[in-house]
Amino acid sequence: MIERILVAKARKMSHLFPVVRVTGPRQAGKTTLCRATFPQHRYISLEAPDIREFAQVDPRGFLEPLRDGAILDEVQRCPELLSYLQGEVDANPRPGRFVLTGSANLALLAGVSQSLAGRSAVLHLLPCSYGELRGFPAPPQRLLDALWGGGYPAVYDRGIPPLEWYRAYIATYVERDARAMLNIGDLLAFQMFVRVCAGRVGQLLNLSSLAFDCGITHNTARAWLSVLEASFLTFRLPPFHVNIGKRLVKTAKLYFYDTGLACALLGIQHPEQVGEHPLRGAVFENWVVSQIVTERAHRGLPPSVFFFRERNGFEVDVLVEAEGRLLAVECNSGQTVSADAFTRLEALARRLEHAPEGRSLARVVVYGGDEARWHSGGQVLPWRGVADHPWW
Repeated sequence: MIERILVAKARKMSHLFPVVRVTGPRQAGKTTLCRATFPQHRYISLEAPDIREFAQVDPRGFLEPLRDGAILDEVQRCPELLSYLQGEVDANPRPGRFVLTGSANLALLAGVSQSLAGRSAVLHLLPCSYGELRGFPAPPQRLLDALWGGGYPAVYDRGIPPLEWYRAYIATYVERDARAMLNIGDLLAFQMFVRVCAGRVGQLLNLSSLAFDCGITHNTARAWLSVLEASFLTFRLPPFHVNIGKRLVKTAKLYFYDTGLACALLGIQHPEQVGEHPLRGAVFENWVVSQIVTERAHRGLPPSVFFFRERNGFEVDVLVEAEGRLLAVECNSGQTVSADAFTRLEALARRLEHAPEGRSLARVVVYGGDEARWHSGGQVLPWRGVADHPWW
């Protein structure tokens, strides 16, 4: 197992809460992390039909031998067990007794909010950040390989070609999870919806347009997007709001947590094709945003990541709130940085001069090259440097 950043936070929370919940997309490494971090706990998978039936039919009998501590994997498969787990935890609130893992579907979220509120620490394990990928024997050395390969551990741990692995992942997700979560009948339409979403990474989210392009209703598009978000496949980046008038847009932008998955959905067959694709810039921006979100999530921090856009079209790709300061980030997939790369960042600084918060604004341009340097307007950061920059 490579070193995952979330391990330190999981251990810390296990000393504070009786239940630690680790959620995230399928195949992100949740089970591996929890079993390695809590080796003294018994491991029980509710994926097995006989074990799940036992937990459903006799929940008290199921929990009886687990009172000293257990990892309950795929707990969303038996959400009714959480109510009985609440009673067990209330009777003995000793920290670190139970570790729950599972893909974060709607049933699990509802069950935890009702049964384990205030009793559990909630952590999210996402696909590996680039910094974590460097723990594998053969991490991606080129930007195009990093964008195309994504961050799921199996791609690097098992040596499975990324295209084949993501194709299987997409098929499994569509056939299994989509049906389980919202009982989606038209799987072909849903698959088209997911691919259309991939074609709009980095764009302002327009549900009506998404619905029209896929031949579905606005409400259906909203429900299907909630499935992708609850499964930690996509997320919305909110706009940054500050008291500088009403000229800011209020619509979020759409991103995928993993660019390897987005590339597969876009039909990109090999890394070189990423460089030639019309969405290369959007995919690179998606990679930078998701890297920042992942680095923060694996440290147990809220996203606190935004973008800035005015109605007149002025935009800055990323704003990060970190330790009382703001980091403004522009993404440039090219291998050179032009002299005017910091123009928009400097314009943003002027716009925020009289903001009520009065926070300092650090300025960073992340680009597709390899050389780090300082500019009079801020820092030029190569794509590899995203893994080592303090985004928290």
